[in-house]
Amino acid sequence: MKKEFDILVIGSGLGGLVSALVLAKEGLKVCVLEKNNQYGGNLQTFSRDKMIFDTGVHYLGGLSEGQNLHQYFSYLEIMEDLEIQKMDEDGYDKITFGEEETEYPHAQGYENFIEQLAKYFPEERENLEDYCEEIQRVCSQFPRYNLVGKDNYNEEILHLNTKRFIESLTSDKKLQSVLLGSNFLYAGDSENVPFYVHALTVNSYIQSAYKCVKGGSQISKLLIRKLRQYGAEVHKHSEASEFIFNETNSLAGVKTKTGKEYSAKQFISNIEIRSTIKLIGEERLKKSFLNRIMSWEPVPSCFSVYLVLKPQTVPNFNYNIYHYSNEELVWNAYRYEKESWPETYMLSSTQSKYHPEFAESLTAISYMNFEEVKEWETTFNTVADEHERGELYENFKLEKAEKMIDALEKKIPGLRQSIKKNYTSSPLSYRDYIGSFDGNMYGYTKSSENPLKTMVSPRTKIDNLFLTGQSVNMHGILGCTIGAFNTCSEILGKEVIDERLTQLINKNNGEK
Repeated sequence: MKKEFDILVIGSGLGGLVSALVLAKEGLKVCVLEKNNQYGGNLQTFSRDKMIFDTGVHYLGGLSEGQNLHQYFSYLEIMEDLEIQKMDEDGYDKITFGEEETEYPHAQGYENFIEQLAKYFPEERENLEDYCEEIQRVCSQFPRYNLVGKDNYNEEILHLNTKRFIESLTSDKKLQSVLLGSNFLYAGDSENVPFYVHALTVNSYIQSAYKCVKGGSQISKLLIRKLRQYGAEVHKHSEASEFIFNETNSLAGVKTKTGKEYSAKQFISNIEIRSTIKLIGEERLKKSFLNRIMSWEPVPSCFSVYLVLKPQTVPNFNYNIYHYSNEELVWNAYRYEKESWPETYMLSSTQSKYHPEFAESLTAISYMNFEEVKEWETTFNTVADEHERGELYENFKLEKAEKMIDALEKKIPGLRQSIKKNYTSSPLSYRDYIGSFDGNMYGYTKSSENPLKTMVSPRTKIDNLFLTGQSVNMHGILGCTIGAFNTCSEILGKEVIDERLTQLINKNNGEK
């Protein structure tokens, strides 16, 4: 017996889960299919030596009361149960350069942000005020950034270029580099990236910055628990392998690798856009659309090193460190020289349960091109589908881990003695677990020259197939959440979504 659903969601990344829950709350019969052993896409965590490591989500912004992500998560009914811990208010991110000892802070709250940086750049106070003002202005122009309001993009804002804006703001080279220091969050191209990408990314954290206690996967677990409460079905080990079309060129169903068939009235694809195109079949799509998607440049991938520490050896720090071997690198940090890798890294620590002043583990991430692992690209390895990639690959990872630890030792002298074990993940791990193209971290590269090139509507040429997720417009927790609400607006009608969110805002204001 084939079951018929109202909505079938392919892929359980954040965009897919949020879309599924919004629709299930409206009484629709929803089913989510996930190919992997773990739900959640970039929200996945893994456990080693009884410790939890995040693969993608290292911290969240905009989660304090009244802020946008807090309101979205309240609507999804997961806010109350999230275990989060506020990061250092005077510096949730610290930017460091070369051998310099100074750690330049990004602080929470706009006034505090200005205050903390003005200590290092006293002459720049007014420019810092302008920076904060412009970030808020750009964000306020974005559809659904404030839940309800504008529903179209302001062209002028899309074309603002990050480099040109930062250079027009201040001529202090060091301050320019400090302001761009967390560009790891949109993959390090501050030269060409539109300023709105920088603004949307940074603004949430300046509002408030939190760590997920026990890892980001709790977000997907809570969403799935809610989905089941609303009667939705969620299946893992269910990889969509074929789309079934009817005579009118509408999508009728999906076949999985194991031969199961699912039929539905409407479908949402939350998988990599190129994988979606493969399932649709190129002949069903316009050449111009295909060429546009295929010309997108994937955002770089990364290599991560996860260090399990000996107890009570490394002091805990409640912020992220973004390190660059020189301040010029902030403009395009992903263009690195193999010989001097890692020239940049992001470092975060996890607090020990029993000795809170110490860290129990560290995670360090640096850029890595897919080219470096290309010779193993035909191998595939996940928990659900285990395969070895061979000794050469293991040696490659070992050598990279050693280089990373060497670089970290400069920041934390004697670190090597404190390491109990280390684990790594390469661009192949990201590709296999998250299904991203060439292991790209956040969808595709956006350019201020042609910002519309990488924007796609959640609506496709197939009348009952919709798109969501990080390769559609904005990445990140907030980006994918907003994207999911936009996808649901196409299905339910904008008025319905606006009404639900307006009710939520009024209710919250009433409670205040």
